[in-house]
Amino acid sequence: MLMIDVLKEHATNQPNKVYTSFDGREWTYGEFYEKAKRIAAYFQSKEYEKNDIIALYSLNSDLFLVCYFGIQLGGYTVMPINTKLASPEVEYIFQHSEAKALIYDERLEEVIQQSTHDFREKLSLGPSGDIIRIIEQENSDVASVLFHPDDTAVVMYTSGTTGKPKGVMLTHQNIVSTAEIWSESMEITNEDRMLISTPLFHCAASHVFAIPVTFKGGTVIVEEAFSPTGTVELMKKTQPTIFFGVPAMYTILLNLPNRKEIDIPSLRLFCYGAAPMPYEMVKKLKETFPNVKVQNLYGQTENTPAASTLKDHLALEKIGSVGQALPQTELRVVDEFGESLPVGQVGEIVMKGPQVMKGYLKNEEETRRAIRNGWLYTGDLGKMDDDGLLYIVDRKKDMIIRGGENVYPVEVEEVLYQIPELLEAAVVGVPDEVLGEVPKAYAVIKDGESITEEEILSYCRSQLAKYKLPVEVEFLPELPRNASGKVLKHTLRSTEHSVR
Repeated sequence: MLMIDVLKEHATNQPNKVYTSFDGREWTYGEFYEKAKRIAAYFQSKEYEKNDIIALYSLNSDLFLVCYFGIQLGGYTVMPINTKLASPEVEYIFQHSEAKALIYDERLEEVIQQSTHDFREKLSLGPSGDIIRIIEQENSDVASVLFHPDDTAVVMYTSGTTGKPKGVMLTHQNIVSTAEIWSESMEITNEDRMLISTPLFHCAASHVFAIPVTFKGGTVIVEEAFSPTGTVELMKKTQPTIFFGVPAMYTILLNLPNRKEIDIPSLRLFCYGAAPMPYEMVKKLKETFPNVKVQNLYGQTENTPAASTLKDHLALEKIGSVGQALPQTELRVVDEFGESLPVGQVGEIVMKGPQVMKGYLKNEEETRRAIRNGWLYTGDLGKMDDDGLLYIVDRKKDMIIRGGENVYPVEVEEVLYQIPELLEAAVVGVPDEVLGEVPKAYAVIKDGESITEEEILSYCRSQLAKYKLPVEVEFLPELPRNASGKVLKHTLRSTEHSVR
């Protein structure tokens, strides 16, 4: 069964169950499936070819999900695009993917007008746009399509934190396998109500949360974008059972002046991922919401994303760990020759499972580099402990080699996050004429707090070996991040010159 089959089954067996909730509007499974069929029927009537790529350039909404499923239902490949990218980056994705059609949010029209890509058609998505007209039409006759599990269902371009974005091809089998894996791991049932405030164009929001809840027949509550007070008010109004946020979002929520007054009795699970969650933040989250469990999620777009998870009972005991391999998944830490390393030794994390991508679109060389003998080489450095739990040490490309000594920025950042006055911190390597590379820290101070560079460095000296110490601290109003909440370290590095 593929996800489009699962959706059809729910529409048949529980047509009146609320599936999506957005901005006060609710659609049942029956209503939603009819709208998705009309999207599929429209593209089929225009005689697009099977597996043609249709770009979806939109902010969060229930219409995003209708288009996501409708495009696949018609036999085509949906390509969600990061709405935070600059015009040249969006244009690169249009051109590289050779997308045949575009569905776009009317509020993003300025970017679209700058594009020279030759789409067959562009369909607006908004209160009175083309997509509304299509889903309100009567034609929902979808021609039968012969699907193969290995057909590309979705293309998602990587965030480009280390260079040009690559188009990750995810198959129908990848997506339904990930739905099975995460729904089992998070113990999702058809009673769950998932609140999604992170962008649906990102793999985590769509494939770790929206799709597994759909798989089990639950309800997806969509918020256009996260806002501290707005998200809390939406929680109170809609009573979700599960909420996902990146650490930066939890930091903001936990610093709300009225955080102790927030009461969402329906909540059973806080999920977090995309970046490490410091010990103090996890502790504070559990103290503030004692009846809500926490669960750390680790994965990449290339594995749909699903690799490992750390559940609530180990959240504080195994701080810094991303947990154990998920169901149907194998994990190893290997050396440069692909050989497994002993417990405690740092190497590259590799994984295998039915959720591993088909490959990179029109990039066989990078595909061969990433997938070797069925194993996905993640580019993350990690280590295993005696209990078989995995720890992310850093991105392979972020590791700093200081005069022959390896410095892992995450380790330094963990220390910086222990400083009460700091809201956020990031560490990158900067050039040094003698040592080659040295660590530099960037810090964001909490509102109403103050701290000096020397005070920060003094605390670091009490916690870290001398070779791991930052050579300086630069204060910023905020850290540059991509849509998934990951700090753009290449942006920080690109402004740096030799410190000597």
